Amino acid sequence: MDIDVDENNCEALIFYREKRMNFNGKVAMVTGSASGMGAATVREFTASGAHVVIVDLNDLQANKLAARIGAQPAIVGDVSDSAFCSRAVKLTLERHGRLDILVNCAGIIYRANALGTSDENWRRVMAVNVDGVFFMSRAALVPMKKQGSGAIINFGSIWGGVGAAGVAAYCASKGAVHNLTRAMALDHAKDGIRINAVCPGEVNTPMLASGRPSPPTAEELKKLGETMVPMGRLADPAEIARVVLFLASDAASYMTGSLVTVDAGYTAR
Repeated sequence: MDIDVDENNCEALIFYREKRMNFNGKVAMVTGSASGMGAATVREFTASGAHVVIVDLNDLQANKLAARIGAQPAIVGDVSDSAFCSRAVKLTLERHGRLDILVNCAGIIYRANALGTSDENWRRVMAVNVDGVFFMSRAALVPMKKQGSGAIINFGSIWGGVGAAGVAAYCASKGAVHNLTRAMALDHAKDGIRINAVCPGEVNTPMLASGRPSPPTAEELKKLGETMVPMGRLADPAEIARVVLFLASDAASYMTGSLVTVDAGYTAR
């Protein structure tokens, strides 16, 4: 039910915000949720009242997080396997009876230019980053369409829009995620399902440090943020997760097919 809000009434504004960002009774599935931005998204949804389904390939880390937040055991498997994605959605429906929100956060990076990228590495990046988004979304769309409601938030990247040297496969995969987001949003705009993407910049996660000749130190990561990012620092994963929650919420009710950049001004240049 809509409410009238007097913009000069702070109490009404607070009530309005809390109503729109309340996920009590909602079921949110988050892939790639054992660490980094996925884990931060799990924590934010849990704090906002949602029942969270953790999906990840890392059994130990995923179930540690599930135990920490009091969730049911994680669903462990590879999102590049379409059969696994279908099973994950089926199990979620068996546990909770519905699926309101899907966050496709699972992703990998391979740091090389085209000449340094093998067939195997190219296919693996595309399989996880693109196939995984497609397979999981396709499975989730079935119950969402029956419900007449749902929200899907895909993880794109600034590198899906502007590109970067030395990460050819990753850039290609995220560009594909961006256009897949737009296409699915148009396909399901009249089904009550909103599909958007969050496009982070440089975030202090395990992925940022991975795939390099030697793991960067905390000081090196700090310097990376100071030199590369207009705001002078790396993002905390929770800062991205809160944008995901906004896109999943009723506060974003008129948004679908949007690519929301969260990069501290990086691509503004």
